[in-house]
Amino acid sequence: MPSKPHSKTPKVGTSELYRPIRIVPLHPGKAKAAAPQVPPKLTYRNGPLLTSVQVFTIFWGATWNDAPQNALLPKINEFFDFILSSQLLDQLAEYSVPNQAISHGVLIGTITLTTPPPGKTVDDSAIQNLIQQEISAGTLPASTPNTLYFLFLPPGVTVTQGGSASCQVFCGYHDAINNSIFYAVMPYPSCAGCLGGVADFDALTSTSSHELCEAITDPIPGQGWYDDNNGEIGDICAWQTRTLGGYTIQLEWSNKVNQCV
Repeated sequence: MPSKPHSKTPKVGTSELYRPIRIVPLHPGKAKAAAPQVPPKLTYRNGPLLTSVQVFTIFWGATWNDAPQNALLPKINEFFDFILSSQLLDQLAEYSVPNQAISHGVLIGTITLTTPPPGKTVDDSAIQNLIQQEISAGTLPASTPNTLYFLFLPPGVTVTQGGSASCQVFCGYHDAINNSIFYAVMPYPSCAGCLGGVADFDALTSTSSHELCEAITDPIPGQGWYDDNNGEIGDICAWQTRTLGGYTIQLEWSNKVNQCV
């Protein structure tokens, strides 16, 4: 985890605004991840949950049609087909609240956008614009309270967000556009800090499971289930993994058993 519980986003004319953690941090490498200084405890902040998440995967760039990425693309979609109706979603049910019961989800579609990203570095603002433009054009399905757009970037493209960059500070993140369009961003794991010693596909399923569970339980970062000291459900257990259905996924924090499961 980053050393500070919040990333800073300066706001002109006001004091600094602290934004909740919603990233996958870099793998700690051979160093053992530090135990949380304050015992973890997620508390509900009265915001929305994705009770029956509908994932739509977006693969940005024609590179996804070329080897070796063209072999990964269908495997990523198969991963979502499995994981969205798996035991991983069952365990999130403990975070259900009145009138918002968390259940299984579904992969509702996928698309490869062959228009390339605008450069070797893409900012989150450009990603937000892309998602909104493609929704307006009808290329992406209309957003609903359960829609989660999962955007995968091609190799060689760095993502910047909140003044930080992929492979330098984070390996993925999720957020909300206008508190109503929910999305996750997966830069391609092209560095040791985002591979964590495993193959590209396993790194992608691990980080995707991290952001999937966080988007379900805290779709508007800091307004769902959150811990002011330790972040979201996946942050507490970052890079602790297990195998489910043959896929590498991350452990997630359970208030019920007071540990990562």
